[in-house]
Amino acid sequence: MAKDLTPKYTVPGIERKDAGRLIDVLRLRLHALNDLHLTLKHVHWNVVGPHFIAVHQMIDPQVDRVRDMADDVAERIAALGGVAHGTPGTLVKERTWDDYSIGREDAIAHLGALDIVYTGLIEDVRAAIKVVGEIDPATEDLLIEQLRDLEQFQWFVRAHLESAGGTLATGRADTEEAAARAAKG
Repeated sequence: MAKDLTPKYTVPGIERKDAGRLIDVLRLRLHALNDLHLTLKHVHWNVVGPHFIAVHQMIDPQVDRVRDMADDVAERIAALGGVAHGTPGTLVKERTWDDYSIGREDAIAHLGALDIVYTGLIEDVRAAIKVVGEIDPATEDLLIEQLRDLEQFQWFVRAHLESAGGTLATGRADTEEAAARAAKG
């Protein structure tokens, strides 16, 4: 925990110290969701090529849902007695990942990079679920619901990257740039 996030009060049935742990986990989830929403809009604005309209239209519902997820996480932080810091400066200062690295690019390249983004986010949500599941089923339920949606969004992305034989174009790529290159072939 970066600093003591123990609230002065919290919801009934949760110890203040445990609420502080929940708030700490949710703090990074909020930053990740705010970052994802902006990244998805960046893709929406900068996608080009023959698959433009399909990707352009696929992204906006994801943006809307991710914004709702961020709102749910922020409200859970507040309900637990914490402060939901949603400012850009706080996000940049506290995030543990680099900024999205792809600019104006072919739709398939963006989808390759987004596959990496979703993989990292999904892994982090699963780790968060393990932590909060030991403390609070309501917070765990919130994250599980979001995980299902994030996994579905990644499936939508991967459907554009998968061959009929089941091979993912991004293969073993582990960076956004490598995945974008691999997706383009």
